[in-house]
Amino acid sequence: MQLKKTRVVVVDDSALVRRLLAEIINRQPDMECVGAANDPLIAREMIRELDPDVITLDIEMPRMDGIDFLGRLMRLRPTPVVMISTLTERGADVTMRALELGAVDFVSKPRIGIVDGLNELATEIVDKVRIAAAARIKRTVAAPAPTQASATAPAQPTAGSALTGRVFTEKLIAIGASTGGTEAIKEVLVPMPANAPAIVITQHMPAGFTTSFAARLNGLCQIAVQEAVDGERILPGHAYIAPGGKQFSITRSGANYVAVVEDGALVNRHKPSVEVLFRSVAQVVGRNAFGVMLTGMGNDGAKAMREMKDAGSYNYAQDESTCVVFGMPKEAIAHGAADEVLPLTQIAPALLGKLGALTDRYRI
Repeated sequence: MQLKKTRVVVVDDSALVRRLLAEIINRQPDMECVGAANDPLIAREMIRELDPDVITLDIEMPRMDGIDFLGRLMRLRPTPVVMISTLTERGADVTMRALELGAVDFVSKPRIGIVDGLNELATEIVDKVRIAAAARIKRTVAAPAPTQASATAPAQPTAGSALTGRVFTEKLIAIGASTGGTEAIKEVLVPMPANAPAIVITQHMPAGFTTSFAARLNGLCQIAVQEAVDGERILPGHAYIAPGGKQFSITRSGANYVAVVEDGALVNRHKPSVEVLFRSVAQVVGRNAFGVMLTGMGNDGAKAMREMKDAGSYNYAQDESTCVVFGMPKEAIAHGAADEVLPLTQIAPALLGKLGALTDRYRI
């Protein structure tokens, strides 16, 4: 029986990059590059004709940039997309916008040494193409890009604001995510009220991108969102995101939770790793923790989430129907680590319901 290959269209204005990506893809027995376009207008016709399984898409191109093209594609012909992004401050911001619009993942394209750089990234590129081919892609209605005014405007109160009169200094929420996680994390954080428990997050992401990710979330949430800093206290009303390329865990100093950020080894092939964060939460927070496993490929964090549950935490896993990739929640469920399996939109309300019950318990 002949292997069904993943059919890929490469869109990049550089002839060299198009050639290199096509070679990398065609070396794989399970995929083939069926077309390459040097701008989105040519790509549009090529996609209509070839109906690819996955598109790799550059950001800066002539006639129409990759973000505009991605927004139109996801509204009119949703297709799994892996962005090719240059690692600059602007590149990080634009990449976050691409993930908001529905791109499955991204690869950081080297600015110099393109031939050697892309060949060194070959394994990452084809892995992400494979993941994208299996991802659930939905038609989107593009929201306008955040303006400077909207980025600094306070979020509107939500139902979670009912958690008045109590600051949850001892409680802590730990979130793990990978592919599709940037938007899933936003869905969980935005409803959180200003007096929510401290939230610690590991999202698989390379160095250079988590600063932009945290800043975008901070402009949308009632809680303060930032990258974790080594030695800093973990406070209620704040969310702390593992810096890309670092391991993030927590420890205790007296009555306080404290961030530990270090350049540790890869764990489950990841740095940051959900396993590292969740294991520390199991050991330090125990029954005062809530765990949340969101969309992502692989099994990172599943064993440690079970350790959290065994230590007394209450855990949620995102359900298959709302995951971009069901791998990490599926593994957590298989390990018996999840108390509830919920659609993404129900996870924040469930957490707030639990916290509301605690508020009622302590109300005089």
